Amino acid sequence: MTSRLRTITVDCADPYLLATFWSQVTGYVEDPEDGNAPGDLEGFLQGPPGSPNLLFVTVPEGKSAKNRVHLDVVPTGHSRDEEVTRLLGIGATLVDDQRRPDGTGWVVLADPEGNEFCVERSDAERTAS
Repeated sequence: MTSRLRTITVDCADPYLLATFWSQVTGYVEDPEDGNAPGDLEGFLQGPPGSPNLLFVTVPEGKSAKNRVHLDVVPTGHSRDEEVTRLLGIGATLVDDQRRPDGTGWVVLADPEGNEFCVERSDAERTAS
């Protein structure tokens, strides 16, 4: 017996802000019958079939330390470096650049509330090396 991931929940101050950001990162969509709005205590994004959903929940305390769990994202249809540029353009911040001269490695970014996540090479980049 096993379990599957249904939802990944992120504690935050502004669920709408993070749901909007992560929707742009992942392409995940709001529940068409219960969309997200500024001031909501929760923000929900529905993942594709077989993928976990994302839930952003208001908590009173701010982020105080490095994440114990983080997400790794893989770009689809473009390179890791193009994805890093795109994500920086929509509000991510650079935390740590682990790209290597041979093209391997990853980049650690933070979402608008400081939650770290990694951008890895695309499947095409992995296959080419």
